[in-house]
Amino acid sequence: MRSIWNGAISFGLVSIPIKLVNATESHAISFRQIHTEDNGRIRYRKVCELEDREVSQAEIGKAYEDADGTMIPISDEDLSHLPIPTARTIEIVAFVPGDRIDPLQMGAAYYLAAGGAQAAKPYTLLREALKRSNKVAIAKYALRGRERLGMLRVVGDAIAMHGLLWPDEVRAPEGVAPDEHVTIRDKELDLADALMDTLGEVDLEDLHDEYREALEEVIAAKASGETPPESPAPAAGGKVLDLMAALENSVRAARESRGAPEEEAEVRQLRRDASAPKETGAKKSTSTKKAPAAKKAAPARKSTSKAGEGAAKKTASAKSTTSAKSTAGKKAATKKTASRKRTA
Repeated sequence: MRSIWNGAISFGLVSIPIKLVNATESHAISFRQIHTEDNGRIRYRKVCELEDREVSQAEIGKAYEDADGTMIPISDEDLSHLPIPTARTIEIVAFVPGDRIDPLQMGAAYYLAAGGAQAAKPYTLLREALKRSNKVAIAKYALRGRERLGMLRVVGDAIAMHGLLWPDEVRAPEGVAPDEHVTIRDKELDLADALMDTLGEVDLEDLHDEYREALEEVIAAKASGETPPESPAPAAGGKVLDLMAALENSVRAARESRGAPEEEAEVRQLRRDASAPKETGAKKSTSTKKAPAAKKAAPARKSTSKAGEGAAKKTASAKSTTSAKSTAGKKAATKKTASRKRTA
């Protein structure tokens, strides 16, 4: 990787020579401007307005335009001798926890490469100190004609630096949130949580630029004289009138896309539509099945009553027999007593 800036990291009294290289690259497809009638290139030419002629890059310099229109030339030598300590130095001013940095402040990312063998020891010392402290370094540096704010952190075995916006360059989110008072129910939050759990996590390595791939297909087709592929029909949608229904459908769709079985979809049943047919046929068939059972039960009751009558008759006969025996016994005792008296 080609370095875009050479300097040093100032870490207290320790100076670490480094080279600044871009940590990111763009894979976006760029276009040229053409004349639509003949496909001729449209070019921008740099012309001196005083001499009315095109000038080369070597003849072009920088200048500051004053309020009255006067041009004040500023050379690269003037910029290299700015009266600030960060002209060629990344000056570390503090160490703070990483969560203290608002992501809104983060800008371009760079890798800091050690500038030679003599920088290896102090470079490694700073890297290991950042690792053990779980902190990031806040630094100031000058790049492209202005002083900037940066954050140094460890990425693998290297030190990376993120350009930061100054705090006063980040706008406050005034007027962004809705003004209307909105009440969120617990059931809606539960469904939102269920949707988040269903979508789960993702490996960022699996994500890719589908727009660029589609654009490459269009370019390849036109280059070979073929018809470019057409875009798929958009999914049929409508206005979302019921937030709960939209959340439930989203949870169901997310689970189906991940191949989850239907029994795991704990989605609340939606209210039945008034136009849905009623299940009247099932009720009729059930009532007709019960009628024969009631008829069969009647003979059983009769047999039970007959059995009861028989038992009652047996009990009555048993009682009459007992009473007859007791009466006969009494008569016999009376006769025996009378005979005894006569004998006396």
